[in-house]
Amino acid sequence: MNERDRDAAGRARNARPRDGLGRPLPYGAPGVPRQPEGIVRTPAQTLDEAQRLLAVGQPFHAHEVFEDAWKAGERPERGLWKALAQLAVGLTHEARGNSKGAAALLARGADGLEPYAVSPPHGIDVAGLVRWARDPRTPHPCPRLRVP
Repeated sequence: MNERDRDAAGRARNARPRDGLGRPLPYGAPGVPRQPEGIVRTPAQTLDEAQRLLAVGQPFHAHEVFEDAWKAGERPERGLWKALAQLAVGLTHEARGNSKGAAALLARGADGLEPYAVSPPHGIDVAGLVRWARDPRTPHPCPRLRVP
């Protein structure tokens, strides 16, 4: 029976290397460094880091940044960070060639962002992101997260 990979704290963690889109590679293969988990950032730092990762074609890593904010965030904004994570995962699926999964995740992310459209927090371009995620004709490389 194979033992599960575990981190230093004993939590189950897959130690296999990953490619730039988060797909597991065989043990020993060169991979892309993973995004460190559990980093507490300000909302501005979260958005800056996620935007940087999206711009260099690493939506999977951007999703991990949003996931940190979602898991550490205050109750009223957890849905915001979760929705942004879903948009990043949608981009990840699109880059992996899974257009059906991408469309579902982009729609779910847009649904999650809509409640924040009335008073967008942290300068996030909620209306623009929702419009971008819902338009099937829109190319999905790198959305702008904040209002310019």
